[in-house]
Amino acid sequence: MHTLARKLGLKTDPTIFFASAGIMVVFLAALLVAPGPIGDAFGAGRTWIVTNLGWFFILGVTSWVAFLLWVALSRYGAIRLGGNDARPDYGNISWFTMLFAGGIGTVLMFWGVAEPMSHFATPPRPDVEPFSVQAADDAMGFAIYHLGLHTWAIFTLPGLAFAYFIYRYKLPMRFSSVFYSLIGDRIYGPIGKTLDIFAVLGTLFGVAVSIGLGTQQINAGLTELMGVPDSVTTKVLIIAALTAVATCSIVAGLDSGVKLLSNINIGMAVGLMIFVLVTGSTVFLLRAIVETFGIYITNILPMAFWNDALAEYTHEEGGWGWQGGWTVFYWAWTVTWSPFIGIFVARISRGRTIREFVLGVLFAPSVFTLVWFAIFGWSAMEIDGIGADARAALGDEAGQISDAVANSIPLAMFAFFENFPFTTLIQGLAVVIVAIFFATSSDSASLVVDMLCTGEPDAGPVHQRMFWGISEGVLAAMLIVLAGEAGLTALQQVITVIGLPIFILVFGMMFALMRGLSQEDLSEITVGKPPSVEQL
Repeated sequence: MHTLARKLGLKTDPTIFFASAGIMVVFLAALLVAPGPIGDAFGAGRTWIVTNLGWFFILGVTSWVAFLLWVALSRYGAIRLGGNDARPDYGNISWFTMLFAGGIGTVLMFWGVAEPMSHFATPPRPDVEPFSVQAADDAMGFAIYHLGLHTWAIFTLPGLAFAYFIYRYKLPMRFSSVFYSLIGDRIYGPIGKTLDIFAVLGTLFGVAVSIGLGTQQINAGLTELMGVPDSVTTKVLIIAALTAVATCSIVAGLDSGVKLLSNINIGMAVGLMIFVLVTGSTVFLLRAIVETFGIYITNILPMAFWNDALAEYTHEEGGWGWQGGWTVFYWAWTVTWSPFIGIFVARISRGRTIREFVLGVLFAPSVFTLVWFAIFGWSAMEIDGIGADARAALGDEAGQISDAVANSIPLAMFAFFENFPFTTLIQGLAVVIVAIFFATSSDSASLVVDMLCTGEPDAGPVHQRMFWGISEGVLAAMLIVLAGEAGLTALQQVITVIGLPIFILVFGMMFALMRGLSQEDLSEITVGKPPSVEQL
């Protein structure tokens, strides 16, 4: 394999690169040959995981939030990632926009209206009346729970572990390096390479599902604007076009490509949010933003442990239907991004202290997410009518957005903008924002996958990085084909199954980090001296 790598002009670990690429190709070939049986297998796997291990996902992510806050507020928070003399490579604003745009920008565009409206029309709790004031409060509480601190804890834990072991121990920028305190030099052997291959494949699938969701939304927007057919063929063509854009950014590199696109896109997204705030019910939304903070703070603890254990007694269908389709799906999907976002955030966070890292990555995006959902979610619910009296006063105008969400979740944002001035312009801008978020996610993931294979922070050869970018697009297109008319449900099945082993590995990161930190000589923290190998 080393000879083949040299002939192809690759600068990477041949075992990790070729094994990851080979498994991906085999999977794609299997999708072409037997899409039905594979789809059935993923469906059965998701059902088993949701039924038997849903509690594990929910308890696990909550424990990560608690652990991270403890680390940040402890004496270990003073440890600088990269040595005492290291300073951040990026300013706070660029740092934030890069981790946000590469993280869940596409998710906010996709779910910003759709999730609150879904919970508003179909409350998660059986004793809550749809479209009521209580349904509205619960809708916002669950939406922020899903995209707030818990989601960013899934990114922060791997990111901190990567940054700590890579910069403190001068280890390769690979997934396996995180487990150095547990397995030592075996990170360079078969065990370590297996972990790295898992991380590469998990990243590819996680990003591919996100591309699939973003493509569905772009297709819905183009259908609304120009009557473009909403079909599998159209979605595949969209993926092909945007993969080309992402590949151009990959060629440009981290500073010229990803940083530039991230800064442009976050600016447009903030502009869109301000437009909704100013042209909508401004005073109501300002009050709602403040109130949403209270809803989140009040409900985060009970939601963090809620497993709907009495579902079979309180729901007609029983079982894990709602939480399996929402909370467990979110955690399984997000954790497949954790190697990608983790190493990407570690790459752009060298020089920051553990306290700065944890509090910045946890809270800054979570606050933005809360404001985003408050503005878009409350606006949509107010337009549809909150409470029986409001809906009766609206007459035939009531429920238009919730009806659109029920028919097509990707269409939610565009149905929402029909209630604002400059509808066509704003809908077109939304399509562009989703497209660029797609590009930043894809090019960031491609650069990180390349790092996972090379073990180096510097970008590999252009054609090597392009391979991963194109692979993400091809995998996303095949998942779209597999999903067919099932759409989101099929993507949920795939990512829940793929997410389980990655979730278990991230759990292991917590224990590896605890062991590494426990060996720190706290009196030596200020000089940036890591514990020796003998101490471990």
